[in-house]
Amino acid sequence: MPGSSAGSVSPYTLEGVSRACSILRAFEDDRQALSLTEVVERTGVERTICFRLLRTLLDQGLLRRIDKTKYASNVRILSGKRFRIGYASQTSDSFCSALAQGLRWAASARPIDLIEVENRYSIKVALRNAEQLVARGVDLAIEFQTYERIGARVARFFEAAGIPLIAVEIPHPNSVFLGVDNQRAGAVAGKALSKAAQAHWGGKCDEVLFLDLDIAGSLPHLRLSSAQSILRNGLSANCVFTHLDSRGEFVRSFELTRRHLQFVSRRRTLVTGINDYAVLGSVRAFEEAGRRDMCLAVSHGGGPEARRELRLPGSPLVATVAFFPERYGESLLLLAQDILNRRATPPAIYMPVQLLTRKNVDDFYPLDVIPGAVTGESPLR
Repeated sequence: MPGSSAGSVSPYTLEGVSRACSILRAFEDDRQALSLTEVVERTGVERTICFRLLRTLLDQGLLRRIDKTKYASNVRILSGKRFRIGYASQTSDSFCSALAQGLRWAASARPIDLIEVENRYSIKVALRNAEQLVARGVDLAIEFQTYERIGARVARFFEAAGIPLIAVEIPHPNSVFLGVDNQRAGAVAGKALSKAAQAHWGGKCDEVLFLDLDIAGSLPHLRLSSAQSILRNGLSANCVFTHLDSRGEFVRSFELTRRHLQFVSRRRTLVTGINDYAVLGSVRAFEEAGRRDMCLAVSHGGGPEARRELRLPGSPLVATVAFFPERYGESLLLLAQDILNRRATPPAIYMPVQLLTRKNVDDFYPLDVIPGAVTGESPLR
């Protein structure tokens, strides 16, 4: 019988229920939308019967309408196979913690065993973790580590073992990339800074301070080069562009900016950087130097530290480009399932970004638990 499972049919099987099950199995996952014609082709169920079953499943909440002609499943059918997925987290800062928690939640709803290790922002640890995940026989690895120069070495461990790899934020050879569109994020930041300069200083600016993270390589650097392109076209020709390698760290950024301010006169300065931590460190240096009114800043990440700063009256931080790491987990596991089930996947998946300001931050994060202070050091986030 078309659409029935392989093997003999039990005498207790109800044909109508069996056909309904074959229709539900036609939807590979809850993202796929199919028309009546497509379901008929996949199941072999007669068209009139198929239509009635679709409507029954829709009425019972097992299917949903996508548009006038398409249906999608509300049911996740588990296969007999449980996958072991390894996740090497970069560190334990607020960004990585939110990403990891979202990944755990997504894994708990699937036949997936999640094996977690932490790279601790260390080359040696990242290489050791890659070997460990291979030794533990994971079916797929998700790698989040900052050092571009070891990306090829990390990727070779998994490639040699035939283990597919997803690279988060920093691309690795022979892997699928998942992260933000850095060029777009930088353009959003650049436009926000240009608008702030116009609103506060009549469009005049003496210097733009860029806080880099050289070890991460060229792709994350697009955040800054894209912002610089926007600002170069919108600011006067005599505006100075200064780059400091903050390493994405709060304390280092604070010290570099403080030293820089000791050698320059009071000047209207726009600040942006690779992440929230770098920008917030620089903002603190301006405040310590009594130059809060000479600084307007936009950060990248949108973490709780930046959201806290946005809510402070008079803060030089006017906006942060939010990456919503809490949403990464679901996207990562949907991608992982596609790879493991040998479905076609794009070479890169870009996560959404959103400019947060003090006007809209509560719309996106109304239930924030605000940390008491910005402390410590951070990698890419």
